[in-house]
Amino acid sequence: MDVRHIGLIGYGEVGKIFSAGLKAGRGVQSVGAWDLKFAQPVARPAELSHAAQAGIEAQPSARALCAASDLVISAVTASNTFAVAQEAAMHIRPGTVFLDLNSASPGTKQRAAAAIDAAGGHYVEAGVMTSVPPYGIKVPMLLGGAQAAALASLLVGWGMDAKAVSERLGVASAIKMSRSVMIKGLEALVIESYATARQYGVEDHVLPTLQETFPSIDWQKQGAYFFSRVAQHGKRRAEEMREAANTVREAGFEPFMAAAIADKQQWVADCAQAGVFDGLPKDARWQDYADRLIEARKRG
Repeated sequence: MDVRHIGLIGYGEVGKIFSAGLKAGRGVQSVGAWDLKFAQPVARPAELSHAAQAGIEAQPSARALCAASDLVISAVTASNTFAVAQEAAMHIRPGTVFLDLNSASPGTKQRAAAAIDAAGGHYVEAGVMTSVPPYGIKVPMLLGGAQAAALASLLVGWGMDAKAVSERLGVASAIKMSRSVMIKGLEALVIESYATARQYGVEDHVLPTLQETFPSIDWQKQGAYFFSRVAQHGKRRAEEMREAANTVREAGFEPFMAAAIADKQQWVADCAQAGVFDGLPKDARWQDYADRLIEARKRG
């Protein structure tokens, strides 16, 4: 597989990390990006400045990005997974590999693949198996699709942690989504449990019992991390959990838990949007986040 020009659709947290990391890939001559923010008057200057400083070619449209790329990487929110694939299918050059990093259900990925493959592209799904920021482009990824093995070999050569798990589409995303129910669910449970314990003033009794039952987890530190990540990315996590709920439905089950987790993540996102956590430092304790939620509840 010969890839010299890479294009990312989506220049958010993941897009910025991947575009910067992929520049050093063996044989890579250019990395470009396209994001709707590039066309928004308010966001445009900062986003284009960031891309320029990072040495990333900011493309004027998805069409331009597809025309310039041998490998197109979709790194958008879960709810936009299929729409982006549809748009890319209108412009993608035959033979181009389309790597879908987004957290979406097997059914959504299969519909996206049908659009890309019908246009002559090669769709590869990715299940990104943990949070990207601590790992960068070395984040563990599971790939699926007819070209998964070939692409995995290329990515590993670039220093990435990519493994082909199946030529059948939907397997990688099923693994990812099943895991998300547990991980995002744990985030939601911690936020609900800790905030409730804080309101009743019993956190000093609750957390030691968790530590005793699960001694390998630092429940104070993990709580702070969960609160901060959901406060920052709750909207994206809620969208992912709605796709996880779709995954459960596609398996023939009612997604009682996945749907509730999505609601909890969205609630925290809405609180963040309303300014509930404004001013909290990066190293804020979980208690600081819980206190803000309690204050907001009292204000009604």
